[in-house]
Amino acid sequence: MLVLINSILYLYIFVIGIVIGSFLNVVIYRVPKALSFAKGRSFCPRCNAQIKGYHNIPLFSYLWLRGKCVDCGEPIAVRYLLVELFTGLMAILIFAVYGLSFQWLVVFSAGAILICITMIDFDTMTIPNGLVIALMAPALLSFFFFPQIGLLSRVIGMGVISLPMLVLALFIADAFGGGDIKLMGVAGFLLGWENTLLAAFIGLILGGAVAVMLLARKTKDKHMAFGPYLCIGIMTALLFGDIIIQWYFNLFGL
Repeated sequence: MLVLINSILYLYIFVIGIVIGSFLNVVIYRVPKALSFAKGRSFCPRCNAQIKGYHNIPLFSYLWLRGKCVDCGEPIAVRYLLVELFTGLMAILIFAVYGLSFQWLVVFSAGAILICITMIDFDTMTIPNGLVIALMAPALLSFFFFPQIGLLSRVIGMGVISLPMLVLALFIADAFGGGDIKLMGVAGFLLGWENTLLAAFIGLILGGAVAVMLLARKTKDKHMAFGPYLCIGIMTALLFGDIIIQWYFNLFGL
């Protein structure tokens, strides 16, 4: 019986996740185009036909329609399906760590915003200020629901990475974008200084690996979005930062 209850609960959390993921797709598409994501029906980006409600069921509609618009027959990008699926799986992972709690709500909210930042930065090479401001909400709430991270640690975290990034950006053209700097400032308050260092380290490793591959290619455009790799680092540190840091200390007997 307990297994059945847990299975139903996990399914419920997954459904919540994919529904939110469907909304994130709207945000990701509309914010860079300065369109309202709070008003108006969803529409096909190819033919602009409004999508009927029963054709807009997360995951299932994409599979049912075989990834094509019912009106114009043009392919629908698989990323819409992947964003919904990833958001659902993220909701389950956070639930497995924190259970159904305010901590789950704070971390899931932060994760949802980071997904939007990641996809928009990939598309446009910019991080909208509105999303950074939105991330401040779970960051401020985390002060109350994650009291183990002290205020001093949070204040130091706001500058421990963002200030060096700012200095580098001032002296080296295109070293970091303003959105990256502001993102790490807010993340610093969310994580505390220790996990902010970890998040930046993960982001630098991942972003550095991609940068090396770009340099190896014989293409003129060597620019890349760094925000997505910072977002991966932030989310990893938010979920598993303390475990990773403790493992590192144990590895060296500290």
